[in-house]
Amino acid sequence: MKNSKLKFRNVIATAICLCSLSVFVGLAFVNAVTATSQPVAELSLTFTRQSGSGSNQFAVWIEDDKGRYITTLYATAFTANGGWQRRASSLPLWVKQSGISTTENFPVDGFSGATPSAGSLTYSWDGTDSRGVAVPAGRYVIFLEGTLRGENQVVYSAQIRTGRRRPAQPTVNVEYVGTPPGDERGMISNVTARLMR
Repeated sequence: MKNSKLKFRNVIATAICLCSLSVFVGLAFVNAVTATSQPVAELSLTFTRQSGSGSNQFAVWIEDDKGRYITTLYATAFTANGGWQRRASSLPLWVKQSGISTTENFPVDGFSGATPSAGSLTYSWDGTDSRGVAVPAGRYVIFLEGTLRGENQVVYSAQIRTGRRRPAQPTVNVEYVGTPPGDERGMISNVTARLMR
């Protein structure tokens, strides 16, 4: 009888340990998925399509604070699929920083798309590099470059610092290259950046 009670207690103790372990592993998995499914940062803008050619191209990407390319969140398909070779003025900064002009078989399918319709757009960064590997917490820069018309460009940038308990909200800076007329400057407007974690 004593052996039966001892065996029963051992079985119960083992079952309790296994259940506790399952709950712990399950919670750890849920926490890991939750931590990686929430975006690190977002960039939002209003896009207004321009008439004619030599315009409506833009890209959004991430670099670290030393200017090293991390990943592209979006690039218009024309430029990403080789348009930069036919039109050198099409997103020249993104072409240089991303390495698309010097990398054989550059993977564009994950981030390129047709030029969107006019309206509000948001691009999110999940905190990973171009290979899908999580990058360490630190200082990064979100860039948005737009080819307004011909040689006329606009570059927005926002410095972010990830991994802080209370993330400071970034300031968006803008720089125009060339002399675009006022109506072309309206191609990209209302640019904001938001840091979530």
